[in-house]
Amino acid sequence: VRLQVQNVEKPLYRGTFHCFQSIIKQESAFGLYKGIGSPMMGLTFINALVFGVQGNTLRALGKDTPLNQFLAGSAAGAIQCVICCPMELAKTRMQLQGTGEYKLKTKNYKNSLDCLVKIYQKEGLRGINRGMVSTFIRETPSFGFYFLTYDCMTRYLGCEAEDSYVIPKLLFSGGMSGIVSWLSTYPVDVIKSRLQADGVGGVTQYNGILDCVRKSYHEEGWRVFTRGLTSTLLRAFPVNAATFATVTVFLMYMRSEDNLPECEPGPVIHQPSSL
Repeated sequence: VRLQVQNVEKPLYRGTFHCFQSIIKQESAFGLYKGIGSPMMGLTFINALVFGVQGNTLRALGKDTPLNQFLAGSAAGAIQCVICCPMELAKTRMQLQGTGEYKLKTKNYKNSLDCLVKIYQKEGLRGINRGMVSTFIRETPSFGFYFLTYDCMTRYLGCEAEDSYVIPKLLFSGGMSGIVSWLSTYPVDVIKSRLQADGVGGVTQYNGILDCVRKSYHEEGWRVFTRGLTSTLLRAFPVNAATFATVTVFLMYMRSEDNLPECEPGPVIHQPSSL
């Protein structure tokens, strides 16, 4: 988020690792965990919703085909936006609060919940759902590729419950699924972050998605749409590896011994939101 929204004329960070070092130096190690309350509150519901919707949609479609995997994942991604958008709005605002300050002189928001309450009081439901359209555009195809990639990878690697290497295979498949899903829609994530961060300093720059795209490209060129990609991918692999492997193994454990001849997780899973 810091890399995606920083001012190109006065950049605070030269890249991912410089950003990481600067936050620790200027804001202490706790600065790396700003905004953690929002994902902690929301990700449980998001993952439950995503995997439940994906599994039920896949069953409703009848056949387990690559197209149906993509459609089921897309449906799950679209529905979870109602939780994901406000969650990421609070996370973004909290992460930008007190940038570069070791101790905050003034706090606009005490925590993620306080952030959402104050935004609601000032801007209403429209403010709480700022960035909803861009979130929907990002999440719908992203989750389609997410579940499609996982399905293809587990089939290709020949994951079976009795395989002694099933856990490493699941971890690798989940990690690659996360990377593919982020790569598929990352430019939209940059626009979403900019829209949700807009107005933090009291000045509003963008009138909407197209205006944000136009101004961002005009001022910074095409590279603006890859801002923060390195840190996103570094996060995406371990997070999604752990998520998919955990859900799949849990489902294997809960089902009968004869179930799951292949690693088809049934109700399958998500991240970036969150991830």
